[in-house]
Amino acid sequence: MTEEEKIQQAADYGANNIQVLEGLEAVRKRPAMYIGDVNVRGLHHLVYEVVDNSIDEAMAGFCSKIDIVIHKDNSISVTDNGRGIPTGMHEKEHRSALEVVLTVLHAGGKFDKGSYKVSGGLHGVGVSCVNALSKHLTAEVHREGKVFVQEYAYGKPLYPVKVVGDSDKTGTKITFLPDDGIFIVSVYSYDILSARMRELAYLNKGITISLSDERDTDAEGNHVEPKSEVFHSENGLTDFINYLDENREKLTPEPIAISGERGNVPVEIALEYSTTFSENLHSYVNNINTHEGGTHLAGFRRGLTRTLKAYADKEGMFSKLKFEINGDDFREGLTAVISVKVPEPQFEGQTKTKLGNNEVMGIVDQIVAEHLNNYLEEHPKEAKMIVDKVVLAATARHAARKAREAVQRKGVLSSASLPGKLADCSDRHPENTELYLVEGDSAGGSAKQGRDRTFQAILPLRGKILNVEKAMQHRAFESEAIRNIYTALGVTIGTEEDSKALNLEKLRYHKVIIMTDADVDGSHISTLILTFFYRYMPELIEKGYVYIATPPLYLIKKGSVARYCWTDEERAQIVKELSNDGTDKGLHIQRYKGLGEMNPEQLWSTTMDPKNRTLRQISIENGAEADYIFSMLMGDDVGPRRQFIEENATYANVDA
Repeated sequence: MTEEEKIQQAADYGANNIQVLEGLEAVRKRPAMYIGDVNVRGLHHLVYEVVDNSIDEAMAGFCSKIDIVIHKDNSISVTDNGRGIPTGMHEKEHRSALEVVLTVLHAGGKFDKGSYKVSGGLHGVGVSCVNALSKHLTAEVHREGKVFVQEYAYGKPLYPVKVVGDSDKTGTKITFLPDDGIFIVSVYSYDILSARMRELAYLNKGITISLSDERDTDAEGNHVEPKSEVFHSENGLTDFINYLDENREKLTPEPIAISGERGNVPVEIALEYSTTFSENLHSYVNNINTHEGGTHLAGFRRGLTRTLKAYADKEGMFSKLKFEINGDDFREGLTAVISVKVPEPQFEGQTKTKLGNNEVMGIVDQIVAEHLNNYLEEHPKEAKMIVDKVVLAATARHAARKAREAVQRKGVLSSASLPGKLADCSDRHPENTELYLVEGDSAGGSAKQGRDRTFQAILPLRGKILNVEKAMQHRAFESEAIRNIYTALGVTIGTEEDSKALNLEKLRYHKVIIMTDADVDGSHISTLILTFFYRYMPELIEKGYVYIATPPLYLIKKGSVARYCWTDEERAQIVKELSNDGTDKGLHIQRYKGLGEMNPEQLWSTTMDPKNRTLRQISIENGAEADYIFSMLMGDDVGPRRQFIEENATYANVDA
């Protein structure tokens, strides 16, 4: 777009560009329909909806800076230097266009194709939904040399839009306080917002996004230091790949960058191979993380496989292989980010994050094939390293087949073939049952005695589970602990297209609970098991079936009074309550270093009884960030892992 076209488009963007599709009636009554849920995800989705408006301005070429602030009262401000939301009178609504945007669902410039070519935001509900779910919202708009302001309470304007001063800049500032009467969780996570803002900066190169947290206490009331970060990427997706692969040993010196446009659909891709054994694909449509994939991901896979196979066949690199190469082999050790901009995306799938536009598959396929073929021809050394990696993957997969089939056979047989150490439950309805993965035989014994045999099954795991982040696939299937997990769950694995594909039809439990000691070894074992689930059974996490148990750290006794504590802060508070002078004099304090130190009744009442226990459900808020953290925690590079532990140790229940 030329500067003259930008100036003309900016001039043409006014009140009449705001089109109204429908009203805002049911948002407060049924908020989950509009933002997914009223828990952590929905709370943070409010921020994303506001930021998406600023990103739309950036994609249209009118915004270069976005500032997000978490204020002390947990309200959020999002400020951009875009054109500013139009404030003129809307001819159909007979009120300010700003008020229309903030009070009418599906009203905004993104529905007018003259204003935005493409726009982000998954549901398209916009800032009006944020307004409806906020106790208070203030909109401040700088445009046409003036500052316009309007405030709202629970989605309703407190007064008409008014001019409060002059301005020599343009842009919009939205400040809102979520309604804690609606949201189960009302405290924002800096880390969740940080991960998303980093992602957006990579997906929209050249934009500067800042995030600041002004709060000086955390959710438990502990003192914390305010913090801030600035995200900016000049190279976009190649910078993203370098970030994701920071802790992996690369096969090529630089990521392969692919870009092109066909049928009004711009495509950007960056990919890189490493010596690892997992496939890490992250796909986006209009900045939306399509974690269920879709036609753009299918097009990428098809183009990659077809092009690499044709090149290797032409060069005779597969001539000595005595078995077929399949699609999996071409993606082992691959990290890729696929980003497409689709004018009118059609989403499907369980969470509406799967792209359904059929035309996009062919577009991505063609662009990948053309650019990747050129790269392979121009870089024969790197091409050979990539193909050698594919051959290694195929050889390992062939070796893994027997191990995988052995797991599969055990998984589909009767309960007589279940692992010998499994203490199963009597209920056969998966939706009612739960499987505890317990560290060691001692803790397993206490858990077996203390459990409710009707719905709770116990599987003790001896020693540390295999670190699948650094192991070939056949090693995973040869591991006794991993085989036992597969067999106990009753799932089957592997198809011709995807050797790790999970079939959950015969899943025997809908809660899989990791229960380990509250010490360093226990934390390590828990992380190893989580890594296994993330790499080999992500479907269980996506469905919300994976949990971590939280056994107490302390038992404090004074006479006949016994109190359990889960944190050091809780211990200090209970000591204060039970003692006369605030010290632990006259108190008996027991530190639980292992689950086996608790008798069965204690383990049941504190950690396994659904009426009293606290389970932490595992979810993946950001796939790219999860990929980075698991590769960092479980990879070979000690430096980043040490830094992560040092920065997060105050939040973890680990021994010194």
